[in-house]
Amino acid sequence: MSLRSRGVEAAPAREPTYDEGSAPTVTVALPVYNGETYLEEALDGLLGQTYTDFELVISDNASTDGTAEICRRYAERDPRIRYVRQPANVGAVPNHNLLLPLARGRYFKWVGHDDLYEPRLLERVVEAIEAHPEAVLVNVWDGVVDEEGHRTVVPYPLDTANPSPHLRFRSVLRASGGNDFYGLFRTASLRRVRPLGSYLHSDRAYMGELTMNGPFHQVPEVLFYRREHENRTSHAGLAREVVAKLDPSRAGSGHRRSLVLYGEYVWGLFSAILHARISWRERARCLWELLAFFGDRFRPAVIRRVMSGAAPPADAEVGADAGR
Repeated sequence: MSLRSRGVEAAPAREPTYDEGSAPTVTVALPVYNGETYLEEALDGLLGQTYTDFELVISDNASTDGTAEICRRYAERDPRIRYVRQPANVGAVPNHNLLLPLARGRYFKWVGHDDLYEPRLLERVVEAIEAHPEAVLVNVWDGVVDEEGHRTVVPYPLDTANPSPHLRFRSVLRASGGNDFYGLFRTASLRRVRPLGSYLHSDRAYMGELTMNGPFHQVPEVLFYRREHENRTSHAGLAREVVAKLDPSRAGSGHRRSLVLYGEYVWGLFSAILHARISWRERARCLWELLAFFGDRFRPAVIRRVMSGAAPPADAEVGADAGR
């Protein structure tokens, strides 16, 4: 299937010099929209990795700033880059999902266009995932970098290495923090999971299903810094505004729509349990964890927040704004 038949058009760039029949070990997938402010810094960090057996696939979501020019310039000088540009803005979540079918690597990693990457990041996660065949994904400890460049280390509080699926799932539901959406996945396993949804906090359901399928492994080194800035999707405000950035085709208005969006979030977590590859006993335990979680969440203050049109709160930032 050609790139055009998938709804993307290839950018004019130099033909790769590597053998097309020889797939790289890792696919690094970079979705971007109007990312000119931080994009070059992110690309320099990715292309400067000590581990070099990877392809970098960029999906430009019809950017209107200098993003396309930057991507084409980098693609011209590095054959590991494949640059595709969407003919129209499809939304942040579809732009993420479009990248997985393009992957040729045995391992797969989403990356942000605005984040910082230490040179040994790929080297350390590839070493770890090959040393831990039981792990669904491998990630590193991460930090936060603000708009002025100040860096802060963020502890990893989730219990995703626990041998019990329901306890891993409980951790994803209740622990605050984590950034595992940007870990290193096994591509074949990721393709067996339903695509990321375009509803509020869909990354929690996505990562919840993955952590029920198997443990995560953390490399105890800070090798990645998540960029905190005012243009992140999580700062959009009202629920309908957040969803409109995730997928423009779902934009709507009215307070009643917020209840529908919250219902999608509830159903997303419930269906994640139904689709997880776990025993019926563990499935029942995970359902109990979910009921207990929502029992705590359905308080009058939360209901008033949803009725007002605000996005429902998410304690676990498991994807760290995967829809940016």
